[in-house]
Parts: sequence; C-alpha cells; structure tokens
Amino acid sequence: MNAPAAPDPLRPWPDTVGWRPVSPRYFLVRLAALAAWVVLLAVAGVVAGVLWSAWCLLASAGVLLAGAVRAVFMRRSVRSWGYAERAEDLLVRHGLLIRRLSIVPYARMQFVDVTAGPLERAAGLATVTLHTAAAASDARVPGLEAAEATRLRDRLAALGEIREEGL
Repeated sequence: MNAPAAPDPLRPWPDTVGWRPVSPRYFLVRLAALAAWVVLLAVAGVVAGVLWSAWCLLASAGVLLAGAVRAVFMRRSVRSWGYAERAEDLLVRHGLLIRRLSIVPYARMQFVDVTAGPLERAAGLATVTLHTAAAASDARVPGLEAAEATRLRDRLAALGEIREEGL
C-alpha cells in the first residue's frame, strides 16, 4: 500500500483553499495600459528616427515586438491572481515564473485601502490593498469588481476590528 504523499514545499498554492479569481476585465485594463505605453514609445522612436538616426526606427520596432510578446503572456499573468478568505487570514497569490503567496492575518491588518485608476473605473474595477505594520507584508488584490471590492473591504475591516479586540 502506498503511503500518502508528503506536501510539496515548492508548491505554493494550497489545494484545500477555494481560490477566487480577479475579474476577466482586468486583462483588458492591463492590455489598454500596455498598448498606451507601446504606442507612446513607438511614436517617440519614429520621431527620433526621422530627426536623428535611423537606428531609432529599429528601436521603435523592438518596442512593438516587446509589447506584442508581453501581451501574449499577460493573459496568463492576470489569471495567476487569486485570493481566498479563511477564518483567521486572507491569502493572496500571483505570479507565473516567480510565484508569490501572501498570508495576511486579520489581526495584523492596520487598514484596508481601495483604489481605482481611470482605466479601472471605466471597467468597473478596483484594487484592494491590505496594510500591516510591516511594509513588506502589504498585500493587494487588483481587478476586483467594484461591488466585490467594497464587500471585501468592509469584511476585512470588520474582521480586523474583531481580532484587534481580542488582543
């Protein structure tokens, strides 16, 4: 009979957690921001190529190619984001090459911040950021529907207050 397999310490995503993904519209927000930067840099390269050196035109083509490659990988990058609410803490995961799992105990939260830039607002999305005493342990969940961001903010604030009373 086979013994149960030991947990893999290099596998950062616990299978026992119900992960919630970010909104699929977050991909469109990220893609729009990438497109704006690529167009801006490509146009600057073309202008520089016309005014100074033809080599700048080559750099402009490189910017377009790099933007296209980034756009291909961006969908998987956005899908890697997820969060899970547990009884004592919030888990946030993201990353493809370098995976990151942040576990923020509710009792350690100092405040919860909700932000939405112009592109996020246009898509009806927001980012929830949890702040703790240690600056390196702050966690953020981008690309949440506005209603979900509000619900999560209110729930985290309430759980933080309840846990703080017990200290």
